[in-house]
Amino acid sequence: MRSSTNIPEVAIEGSVARTIAILGAGGDLTERLLLPGIAKVADASPGVQLHLIGAARTPQTREEWQGVVRASLEGAGVSQSTIDGLVSRSEFVPTDASSADELRQLLDACPSAPLLYIALPPAMGKKVADALAELELPDDLRIAIEKPFGESEADARELNQALAKVVPESRLWRIDHFLGTPAAVELIRSRAQIEQSGVRNRDGGESGTGRVEIVFDEKIGIEGRGAFYDQTGALRDMLQSHLMLMLALTAMEQPGEGDDAVDDEIAEVLRAVRLESEHPVSARKARYTAGEFDGKRLPAYVDEEDVDPERGTETLAEVTLRIDTPPWRDVPFVLRSGKALGEARQEIVLTPGDAKAAPTSIPLRAPEGDNSADPYARVIASMLTGNTLLSVRGDVAEELWRIVTPVLDAWQQGTGGLGEYTAGSTGEEAATGTRSSAEANRA
Repeated sequence: MRSSTNIPEVAIEGSVARTIAILGAGGDLTERLLLPGIAKVADASPGVQLHLIGAARTPQTREEWQGVVRASLEGAGVSQSTIDGLVSRSEFVPTDASSADELRQLLDACPSAPLLYIALPPAMGKKVADALAELELPDDLRIAIEKPFGESEADARELNQALAKVVPESRLWRIDHFLGTPAAVELIRSRAQIEQSGVRNRDGGESGTGRVEIVFDEKIGIEGRGAFYDQTGALRDMLQSHLMLMLALTAMEQPGEGDDAVDDEIAEVLRAVRLESEHPVSARKARYTAGEFDGKRLPAYVDEEDVDPERGTETLAEVTLRIDTPPWRDVPFVLRSGKALGEARQEIVLTPGDAKAAPTSIPLRAPEGDNSADPYARVIASMLTGNTLLSVRGDVAEELWRIVTPVLDAWQQGTGGLGEYTAGSTGEEAATGTRSSAEANRA
């Protein structure tokens, strides 16, 4: 169900019994985001009874997995009784996610209706779907798959076709937790901030000459995640899905009441999105060098563990896009995300063409300590209640890849070059290269 008026809340009313089986249970995402999100839903929902099954190729004992669950939940801001209950209902099943036989054993081990959560690298998504297609699956099976959805537009299309053979769209969640952020929820509910900002073109097509920035700058570096990050980079990790979906929610018209109304509006916007320029490509990339800020010394990205300097992976990416629809024609959308920056800036900024008017800022970061605003918790609640509003629809996933493909192709061919910025620079400095590393170190 996707009605724009039925946005899921973290607290679930009534009784729900589910087993969440996590493929990729040994991954960083599971411990940092998924398990705490599950616990916040359970903590807010007395009628929810959840079992957790960790599943990965590398075996763990039940006690080892329960230790992982407990350690993850200790800082999640939930009650001790919630932690103890989830830990006691946690099991581990060693599973080769590409093996139909082992997936059957995993599903058979679920004591209640299964929710299979695929938290694996993109290359594994189709393998899991192909293996599941060999099985007779329970009618109440739900599947969630983490972004990125494939590694290209063609790959996303193949993944969609494979998943369609396993479950209908009504029992499939493509997870991008940015759809569960307070900013996304408010943009779905109301267009008031957008309409009042003065950034859109006026009725009759008169240009508003405004500007939209969607920025997610982080102070942190890659924090020991070099093996993942060096294969991914800032464009794929943040812009390709997270920030592009925020662009679509910002630029869409107010959805109607149909089940697919929000998805239809998102898809219509994305089909009209193009790069500001393809020759040369309107995108920048850079990676951080060593620097000191907030009293800490951060090593250069190329000196981080599991990083190959020759790969040229970017830790900051910026792309300028246009939307060929009357309300947004001639309004640039600048998307940027970077790591190891001196200021954590995470917002949508709507700057009107009228120089005397003030910009409108929409925060992207959920308030600290507010479990009801936790994006993962909201998305998990939607899966448990069967609400697919906060799932990325298949055609949308393909459009997201289409938009960034010219940038990826240009960068692969060496076009544009790879800049550098000192850790602790501002996002603007890092993106524009206004200060060299030597200048930044002398400042």
